[in-house]
Amino acid sequence: MEAILSLRNVTKRYGALTVTDSLSLDVGSGTTLGILGPNGAGKTTLFNLISGDVRPDGGSITLKGQDITHSAPHRRCRLGIGRSYQVPHPFAGMSVFENLLVAATFGAQRSEQEAYHPCLAILNETGLAKRANQRAGSLTLLDRKRLELARALATEPVLLLLDEVAGGLTQHEAKELVELIRKIKSRGITIIWIEHVVHALLAVADRLMVLNFGVRLAEGEPAAIMADPEVRRVYLGLGSASG
Repeated sequence: MEAILSLRNVTKRYGALTVTDSLSLDVGSGTTLGILGPNGAGKTTLFNLISGDVRPDGGSITLKGQDITHSAPHRRCRLGIGRSYQVPHPFAGMSVFENLLVAATFGAQRSEQEAYHPCLAILNETGLAKRANQRAGSLTLLDRKRLELARALATEPVLLLLDEVAGGLTQHEAKELVELIRKIKSRGITIIWIEHVVHALLAVADRLMVLNFGVRLAEGEPAAIMADPEVRRVYLGLGSASG
């Protein structure tokens, strides 16, 4: 399968601390890659490197075969990288619909008139249609998470980065969000999803990658990764079967 995103020997250091250590990765078009790892493993730094919020100290990043290693975040967004954040930060004083219009006009470079109907469709898809005129700052946590997804979709991504979207939600709310992500996946959008709510991730991911101290510990099919003794020791805190 053709890779939509490729990282080659990507390294990021903060002083003496190496957060991402010569990491290489290929993500196939239309697939969903789940990323697991303990706190401090380098997961969010990886997203920051892909989105352009930080620059690598070494290595290269390509999107659809185009080198974006030194491209600015807005440039990457317009090339097709959309992102949600672990802590939603909408334009709180704007309405839900206005938040989407901003994303569509600046991220997807549509005129406000061109963006109107696509934004309405995204509101319906994400279950926010009844909240369209509500101030974003007054939404519940679940609806703020939905808005994070909606804003990312309004930029018309080919690659969607999801950062712990199920965190802080009830089991029922997380299930609703999983169903939404499945719908997004069915549209052919490639997804990379960092998540600590493992059952949510396993419901969608085609592959899992486990990071530990900026190094890939394991990667493969979800069932095999979750059964891996080293993954169970490092991430789940479980010992081997022999004790």
